[in-house]
Amino acid sequence: MSELVLHHYGTSPFSEKVRLVLGMKRLSWRSVTVPRIMPKPDVVALTGGYRRTPFLQIGADIYCDSLLMCRVIDRLAPEPPLYPRESAGLAEVVAQWADSAFFWTAIPYTMQVGAADIFAGAPPEYLKAFGADRAAMTPSLRRAPPHDGAAALAACLGRLEAMLADGRRFLLGGTASIADFSTAQSIWFMRRAAASAAMLDAYPRIGAWFAHVTAFGHGESAPMESGDAIALAAGANSHAQASVTQVTSLSAGDPVTVTASDYAHDEIAGTLVGLDVDEVVIARDDARAGRVHVHFPRIGFHLKAAKKEIA
Repeated sequence: MSELVLHHYGTSPFSEKVRLVLGMKRLSWRSVTVPRIMPKPDVVALTGGYRRTPFLQIGADIYCDSLLMCRVIDRLAPEPPLYPRESAGLAEVVAQWADSAFFWTAIPYTMQVGAADIFAGAPPEYLKAFGADRAAMTPSLRRAPPHDGAAALAACLGRLEAMLADGRRFLLGGTASIADFSTAQSIWFMRRAAASAAMLDAYPRIGAWFAHVTAFGHGESAPMESGDAIALAAGANSHAQASVTQVTSLSAGDPVTVTASDYAHDEIAGTLVGLDVDEVVIARDDARAGRVHVHFPRIGFHLKAAKKEIA
């Protein structure tokens, strides 16, 4: 198997999701720690401007968004399956709810009631920079008042507790699936702050389930410098197979842009090399990284033709 390089940082919820998937698959991987806030020059060299964390690198192929990253990991290491046959489709539906509705309920609430724990020891200038960075990523986000956030979170947790009421080991049965890891990332983040962690005491089945999920660990990782990851991309002599099979007005070789539809709306420009029902792939050239193929899931991203420059 080609070397897996995860670009992440320790306190990122979506990074924890992918780390647990790597643990479930019992994989070895290289670990590149990325900055939490902009600027991120080495990240941009590989992604072309995608700034969200984490992303996965395999040679000169860069996979963005945990939805796609988990599919790629499962394809490379199919056992044990991340998408078990008995919960096919349903696991991804629950995961999408967990990555969106549940995430945007649990994380803002935890940040509101647990900021002192989350940012313990951080200097004032960092707090100001972090706030500005996240505001730029989510300019239209309306955070619920804490009492409303707590009510919404209690409803979500109650649903999860009910799913586990029959004593099942994982959310959808006796085996783990993508639904478990997408959900676990938000519980993991809640446990980082005393106030939100205390809220979980009322849900003992969630506590037992969470222990099963985190028991997978993170696999075996070895550190890697970001400059070495860029050199790895530059030295690659091939890319993962990609082709345009979805019928649209766009064709292979067209200049395009890809933009996340929910937040961090940075346009990533390149040449279209792959497009199907699940994935879009663009090629781009960087002075340090060489030619890289940047992959995005089809769900959650907008693809459009690049604006033509006026001569």
